[in-house]
Amino acid sequence: MESQTNDFVVFEKIDKSYDGEVLVVKNLNLNISKGEFVTMLGPSGSGKTTTLMMLAGFETPTNGEIYLQNKPISKIPPYEREIGMVFQNYALFPHMTVQENLSFPLEVRKMNKSEVEEKVKKALDMVELGEFGTRFPAQLSGGQQQRVALARALVFEPRLVLMDEPLGALDKNLREQMQYEIKHIHERIGITVVYVTHDQSEALTMSNRIAVFNDGVVQQLSTPDILYEKPENSFVAEFIGENNTMLGTVKKLNGEYCEVDLDSGGTVKALKINVGSIGDKTKLSVRPERVVINSSNSNVNKFEGEVEELIYLGDHIRARLNACGSNEFIVKIPNEGQINLKEKSKIQVSWEPSDIRALDYN
Repeated sequence: MESQTNDFVVFEKIDKSYDGEVLVVKNLNLNISKGEFVTMLGPSGSGKTTTLMMLAGFETPTNGEIYLQNKPISKIPPYEREIGMVFQNYALFPHMTVQENLSFPLEVRKMNKSEVEEKVKKALDMVELGEFGTRFPAQLSGGQQQRVALARALVFEPRLVLMDEPLGALDKNLREQMQYEIKHIHERIGITVVYVTHDQSEALTMSNRIAVFNDGVVQQLSTPDILYEKPENSFVAEFIGENNTMLGTVKKLNGEYCEVDLDSGGTVKALKINVGSIGDKTKLSVRPERVVINSSNSNVNKFEGEVEELIYLGDHIRARLNACGSNEFIVKIPNEGQINLKEKSKIQVSWEPSDIRALDYN
């Protein structure tokens, strides 16, 4: 049976178990459009790599079906799926030159010599390694090897490219540089990319959409800005970016807002996102950059605190406070040259009700 959708990749009711008892992926339904860059993000053991391996053909779903361009692929072997793969360890052949590494997938496909040469040259130029064709992998830096691995995944013009933690072995600066390079190559050639990482900033930098996995389930699938600004549950709020969490009990429900009595004392007015009834426990989430210090505005959410630590980070000051029942309450204060804070000084924090989200208590 074919799946009649306009989506390029469709995961339909996918379960995966290795032992017949524990599901590492549970009832996964995920649609990916042609040309999209979708990242599967989550902690170790969350099911993201297993999902990628099922799409690649190295694992078989226990239940459900995966469709590629409307055709079921679970029974198609990996080498017939026309999918490019990039791994963390590059997987280059050490005894072959860069050109030979790139020629290999083309020769396997029985292409003629002149076509192979043309495609290899095009792929090397795309990753800006045109001069390096005669070198061996051991003669290249880590970043250059990763670009060769990327070129090899793209050289046969696959329908889809899968990347499993491809930048994990690189140092921070090179990693950030490669994030932009992969993003720009994707934009330039418009290929569909499914990317796996546990690095949230990498996911936010590169993706059109991000699927946040935890315990085999997609917790939220959204664009980077929605994921950061509007997390739907407490796991996503705490996993993506920095976050201040407060615990409390729902006191009042009022339209799109609720009032919550904090365990540490005081009442907060918050957006009602994912809460139960009055009397239920909730977790509140507010981003450090949304908190204002010593504001003269009459915000309803105002609390006293004390400065524990100040860290100068150039464009902003990161203040760690003892406030709202936590000595890890973080505020990011823009550096406008007028910050007169000192450690151990008393301080007032406040935020708008629209900037704090009442979420599930788990």
